Amino acid sequence: MEGHDAAAPLFLYLAFTAPHTPFQAPEDYLDRYKHIADENRRAYAAMISVLDDGIGKLVAALEKRGMRDNTLIVFHSDNGGVTSSLFAGDNKVSGGLPANNGPYRDGKGTLYEGGTRVATLANWPERIKPGKVGGMVHVVDMYPTLAAIAGAPLGKNKPLDGMNLWPALSEGKPSPRGELVYNVDPLAGAVRKDNWKLVWKAALPSRLELFDIAADPSETKNLSAENGDKLRELQDWITRLAGEMVQPLLLMDAARLTFYAPRVVADPATLFSLGD
Repeated sequence: MEGHDAAAPLFLYLAFTAPHTPFQAPEDYLDRYKHIADENRRAYAAMISVLDDGIGKLVAALEKRGMRDNTLIVFHSDNGGVTSSLFAGDNKVSGGLPANNGPYRDGKGTLYEGGTRVATLANWPERIKPGKVGGMVHVVDMYPTLAAIAGAPLGKNKPLDGMNLWPALSEGKPSPRGELVYNVDPLAGAVRKDNWKLVWKAALPSRLELFDIAADPSETKNLSAENGDKLRELQDWITRLAGEMVQPLLLMDAARLTFYAPRVVADPATLFSLGD
């Protein structure tokens, strides 16, 4: 930021790796939370403070350069908090997992709201009034929204799933989005249309769960038996999407390695000598 020409446009993508496993932070940050007895929760709190301070340094740099009022800052996570050690990453986690997704079911690695619904903040002092956008928003909306703000045409793109949300952010208009695709792969799929959400575990034993997200955001009541028409409508949608998509290479490679070919792993000495 200090080396950027304040009169020139700026795009900055900044990806923090915290909070994430392994749960660790500088000692001075851990010291702030000595009152938290649980070791993982103490480290988790410290990591969030590291994140907060890092964002604070960025905002301070913008203010120092006179760019703060005319800069749009968007902050969001890529998934809900980890509530299962299966999705904690490559690091072994001893003790309890510290993330809490509030009223939402499950966490990272699942298709339920606890794994997919995250808070997002958009701040631009000159253009956005303080308020709340309560409608549906998907991360794929980021591209067309930022392009619209910058005046970049989208004519050469393939058809986009994303929508321009700038009127909702800047004028308080309703979100134009009425449906979401959470994920579709050979093992499972989940979609939402209006307030109806279908979570379909396709691998055997299969399971169908239909929720009214407006009435039941915690996904506690499966309404599939009482709403057969809606269930079939959303199943048909997932099936169409599955027919259009390219088969995921990861699953195909996993099957090949498991059933047809011996695993081939390069010599670790060779791998570590390659560098970045």
